[in-house]
Amino acid sequence: MTYPPAGNPDPYGQQPQQPDPYGQPQQPQPDPYNPYAAAPGSPAAPQYGQQPQQPYAAQPYSAQPYAAPPAATNTMAILSLVFAFVFAPLAIVFGHMAKKQIKQSGEGGDGLATAGLVIGYIFTGLGVLLCCIYGIIFVVAINEAGSSTY
Repeated sequence: MTYPPAGNPDPYGQQPQQPDPYGQPQQPQPDPYNPYAAAPGSPAAPQYGQQPQQPYAAQPYSAQPYAAPPAATNTMAILSLVFAFVFAPLAIVFGHMAKKQIKQSGEGGDGLATAGLVIGYIFTGLGVLLCCIYGIIFVVAINEAGSSTY
């Protein structure tokens, strides 16, 4: 590379490389995009034809058995639990249908069907009890109204 004479400025604005005024030698910087470049304090980069040193040894894939896909949840079991809060007698019907289907097909949802059955029976029992109480109150009110002496 040729430098322009000292009296003429460089037309491209390039300055010639000046040596370090403090006399310290400049060390080359490692290439940040090269994973095998030697960083300060690390072993040297592998030469051509050598395998790089891996921090962790590559392990072969182990033959792990695959888990079976989760069984599909029975639709009747889901409906049983939903209808336990909407219309309890229907939850009982759906719960028994779900239990039968789950036993035959091996689907999931046995817990949902059981929960739907239990809640359905409880709410149906409470509903029947409430109807009986209203019936008794109604009969007592009719008898009281008929026996009044106006």
